[in-house]
Amino acid sequence: MKDALRIFSEMKDSALLPDVVTFNTFIATYAADSMFAEAIDVVRYMIKQGCKPDQNTYNSIVDWYCKLKRRDEANSFVKSLRDLDPHVSKEEESRLLERIHIKAIITAQEVLLRDPTDENVIPIVEELQRRLPQLSVGLQQQEDGKEYLGGQHDTETAAEDESLFEFRALEVALEAIGSFLAARATELEMAAYPALDELTSKISSRNLDRVRKLKSAMTRLTARVQKVRDELEQLLDDDDDMADLYLSRKTGSSSPASGTGAANWFAASPTLGSRTSRASRASLATVCLDENDVEELEMLLEAYFSEIDHTLNKLTTCSYVEQINHRAFSALMFVMITAYACKKGLVGF
Repeated sequence: MKDALRIFSEMKDSALLPDVVTFNTFIATYAADSMFAEAIDVVRYMIKQGCKPDQNTYNSIVDWYCKLKRRDEANSFVKSLRDLDPHVSKEEESRLLERIHIKAIITAQEVLLRDPTDENVIPIVEELQRRLPQLSVGLQQQEDGKEYLGGQHDTETAAEDESLFEFRALEVALEAIGSFLAARATELEMAAYPALDELTSKISSRNLDRVRKLKSAMTRLTARVQKVRDELEQLLDDDDDMADLYLSRKTGSSSPASGTGAANWFAASPTLGSRTSRASRASLATVCLDENDVEELEMLLEAYFSEIDHTLNKLTTCSYVEQINHRAFSALMFVMITAYACKKGLVGF
């Protein structure tokens, strides 16, 4: 922090006041070096100097906490953010919490979550409880203090659906990821087009900064969506990898891929039930008991792959429109500067 203060002081002596970009650079550098106390001190200093933190200010701190697998500290930082900056809105706080990825481990009989009592995780826990009615579901405490969602199988329904437990849980996870990414893409899309229109009609530093922030947010989100899409595509391209996800087959906790259970699961699935014809679902009842068969999982992954791919296409289209507008804006600026120079006699033809 001393080095930062010295540089800020030298900038002031040179009549160069540090702006939000300067402060954010120091904050990101400290966070990348695991010097989070110093990064937070810079935030305090910039607020004291009358410089308002922007979206990137807190993003960099939260992102580096997560990259260094210090998510508990990231949660604590976000929840205490209003003490640091009273102007932080509830929406901003929620947005930052969403950046802290929810981690889950799915086994053949239970789903382990990092913090199932967290307000951001509770909806997923409730959805798991709703989708897994065959389980006497409950929150149980492990020796290390972490909690997990699990329970004993109902003996009357275990034979029917137990082999599909991991896929029901996986669907909840994929649905949560897909919904979040789609919502963020729509939010950015709705903000981007008006911002571009406003910049085209009125060129100002404020409008330029707004478009720049939206562009940065869109680039980050596109990278996240692309990563999820690539992971799903990689799974779909390898039958062996998909076969490895049939956890119940490995543990021998049930008969492999019960046909009745598969048909019932696809009919009940909110995503696949509407996309799969009756004939297709009926055909699942005759799926062979070959341990290498991956049809159930393949249909699930393909459905969410299509959803993620649609979100990616939406972001790509919006980004392309932004690039076109940026080129048009650059051409307009060139014309305006040239016209001004001609008027002042700075150039001649």
